[in-house]
Amino acid sequence: MRPNIHPTYGPVVYQDQSTGDRFLTRSTATSRETTVWTDGNTYPLVTIDVTAYSHPFWTGGARVLDAAGQVEKFNRRYGKRRA
Repeated sequence: MRPNIHPTYGPVVYQDQSTGDRFLTRSTATSRETTVWTDGNTYPLVTIDVTAYSHPFWTGGARVLDAAGQVEKFNRRYGKRRA
């Protein structure tokens, strides 16, 4: 690998805007905002719109599509075609 071309990779705190939940991870993302984590260290704070704390798929709010019901609805509306 060539030296001095890669971004710095370090600890960053991500915060979900809608729920306020935060988690510490490592990333190349940077921010001018900082926050003090539970270990007493200061880390860059990156706020994002959607995380696993607020995404409908991970929170159980996702809707399940009824594919069988859609086929029946189509057959009722248009009937079965003859060859």
